[in-house]
Amino acid sequence: MNTASATLPKSLAAIALCWSSLLPVHALAQESKIAWISSERIYNESKLAKLASAKLAEEFRSREKAVQELGARFKVANEALERDMPTLSEADRAKRQREFFELDKELQRRQREFREDLNQRTNEERSAIAEKANTIIQQMAHVEGYDIVLQEALWASPRIDITDKVLKALDK
Repeated sequence: MNTASATLPKSLAAIALCWSSLLPVHALAQESKIAWISSERIYNESKLAKLASAKLAEEFRSREKAVQELGARFKVANEALERDMPTLSEADRAKRQREFFELDKELQRRQREFREDLNQRTNEERSAIAEKANTIIQQMAHVEGYDIVLQEALWASPRIDITDKVLKALDK
C-alpha cells in the first residue's frame, strides 16, 4: 500500500500537467473564427454563373442542333432498315447495314465531341468564377478575421456559412 499511495500523487501530477498543457489549445480553438462556403451554390446561383450558362448555351446551340438532326436521321435510317430488311437482297442488306453502322459511329463521335467540348468550356467558365470568388473570400477572410474558410464539408452550421455574403459580393 505504501507504493500505491506514493504513486498516486505522481499520477495526479501527471494528469494535472496534461490538462494544463491542453488549456492553451482549447482556448485557441475557442478563439478561432471558422467560415464555410458552398462552391456549388456559387457555381449555380451567382450572376456570373447564370451569364456563363447563357453564354455556353448560345455558343453550343448550333452544334447541339446538328447532333440532334443527326440523331433524327439515325432514327429514320434504323426504322427504314428494320422495315426493309426482309425484302432486301443480300448485297443491298449488307450495304444498308454498313451505311447504318457508319451513321451510328458518326453520331456517337459527334455526341462525344460535343460533350467533351461542352465540359471543357464549362470547366473554363467555372474556373473563372472560382478565381473571382476565391479573391473575394480571401479579402473577406482578412477583413472579418477568419482563421480558416472551408469549401468542402459533409455538414456545416448555417452560423458559419458565408455563401450568401460571397454571392452578394460576387454579384456586384
